[in-house]
Amino acid sequence: MGNFSLKFDKFWETFIKYNGYVKVLEGLKNTLTIAVLGLIIGIVIGTLIATARVIPQYKVLPRILNKICSFYVALFRGTPIVVQLLVFYYVLLPLMGSRMTGIQVAVMVFGLNSAAYISEIMRGGMSVDSGQMEAGRAVGLSFGTTMLKIVIPQAVKNILPTMGNELIALIKDTSVVSFVGATDLYVAFSFIGSSNYEFMVPYLVMALIYIVLVLIISFAIKLMERSLRRSDRRN
Repeated sequence: MGNFSLKFDKFWETFIKYNGYVKVLEGLKNTLTIAVLGLIIGIVIGTLIATARVIPQYKVLPRILNKICSFYVALFRGTPIVVQLLVFYYVLLPLMGSRMTGIQVAVMVFGLNSAAYISEIMRGGMSVDSGQMEAGRAVGLSFGTTMLKIVIPQAVKNILPTMGNELIALIKDTSVVSFVGATDLYVAFSFIGSSNYEFMVPYLVMALIYIVLVLIISFAIKLMERSLRRSDRRN
């Protein structure tokens, strides 16, 4: 117990006296920024991909789009996200002559990666009663309008818990962004640990913060689900 108390004192000294908390706050902000913006990008692109893949394959263009989207999904689901980060940051960006910060690259890569998974989630969620599509078309709505105003809103209700899981996965996956020079929670607490060569307490605190973030997101998703269920009952 005394040994742990000594380790905690060293951690607390670095955390408060030597402004380690500044690094932690920066890491927390970057972790949430990458995860939330990545999820938003993933939802937008993933919805477009899912829509393209459920369009009836009667014509050439829908079939081509389906093949392109299938390749995209297979590419991003088939490679580790750390590999995608490294390829984008150290290969593609230099080839294009583009300059982006590690955070910007992480947001972009996490968004593109998330889109591949969300597209499959959305595609499953779009499997609502086929009569909904037929009803929309019967009253004169186009395929796109029917998808946007009838099918997709119902799909969102179906996939809400899964989207919460996707956000949780993104938050945990941000621990690899240090490979492209971005500061996240892992980098912040590693900095504190390396300052006094005591890593046990910093990593325990880091794990606790991740757990708290996951619990908050899970609670928020439950509240949203209850709200949607009350809305359905009123309708």
